[in-house]
Amino acid sequence: MSALRFAAIGLDHPHIFGQVTALNAAGAEFAAFHATLPEQAEGFARMFPQAKRVADEREILEDESIGIVTSASIPSDRAALAVRAMQHGKDVLMDKPGATTQAQIDELRRVQRETGRIFSVFFSERHESRATVKAAELVRGGAIGDVVQILGLGPHRANLAARPPWFFERERYGGILCDIASHQVDQFLWFAQAEDAEIVASLVANYAHPEHPGLEDYGEIHLRAGRTHGLARVDWYTPDGLSTWGDGRLFVLGTQGYVEVRKYCDLGGRTGENHLLLVDGVEMRRIDCAQAPLPFAPAFLADVRDRTETAMPQEHTYRVCEIAVQAQARAERLGYLAKEGS
Repeated sequence: MSALRFAAIGLDHPHIFGQVTALNAAGAEFAAFHATLPEQAEGFARMFPQAKRVADEREILEDESIGIVTSASIPSDRAALAVRAMQHGKDVLMDKPGATTQAQIDELRRVQRETGRIFSVFFSERHESRATVKAAELVRGGAIGDVVQILGLGPHRANLAARPPWFFERERYGGILCDIASHQVDQFLWFAQAEDAEIVASLVANYAHPEHPGLEDYGEIHLRAGRTHGLARVDWYTPDGLSTWGDGRLFVLGTQGYVEVRKYCDLGGRTGENHLLLVDGVEMRRIDCAQAPLPFAPAFLADVRDRTETAMPQEHTYRVCEIAVQAQARAERLGYLAKEGS
């Protein structure tokens, strides 16, 4: 795996730092990067001095020694970049959302099947969260019986003054469900061990930012897969008093117990991240996840090497993208969105 070389194209979202770090830690060599804006490149180059900055993405796409392209470009641009990369023989690890329209997903499917490359999405709220990985191991192993309901909460701090213009343009960021809630869709399918899900209902709203008519600051998706029910709630309301950018949580209810993951902080007073609580027929306990492995990046590199699907099935990636896009497209529009007829 140490011989695998990768490059980054598109640094528009800071998630790119996590993607590069994960691939580096798993043994891949970071060879090059391309940034559209000089201010993006400066800090990135300081963090990853081993990578060469190139002036044109074609230098990366046409370099046969580079096998993987990772990106956190503007969301509406990601699918087209992934297509270009796959057509140049690269496997792709994209920031979420991997696509913002069904037409983009259809094209991704076509090109991925035509080229035989890997198209994957780095769902950081699962792939970078040790407690979430450990919870999935326990739940999928039967620790709480049959899964009945999955509740995923994705609150974020808006920090509007620091946001780029595309953040306020729905067609470019894809809408709040397509963007943020793709994390919760991914976790629903993964914990339910389901290949697909029905969208029962969805809604989006702008309740607090009338000065930004393109911004959706609240969203919900209700899902069902067989006997498993799900609710995703996402928002841009995290108050300044919270110690981190969002109190992301996951609750999984089973027929014989339940788990709660407090991903980034614990309002109960414990410091740090990755708090996992489990209640079953024997006891209630807090599980230390500090040393829990993060298997996604090593498995992804193994898939690149062996042409397998161990990190995340290809169809899972597509269905998460499709469910998020479809929930966004059919969502009821409330608050200032409804008032303005958007």
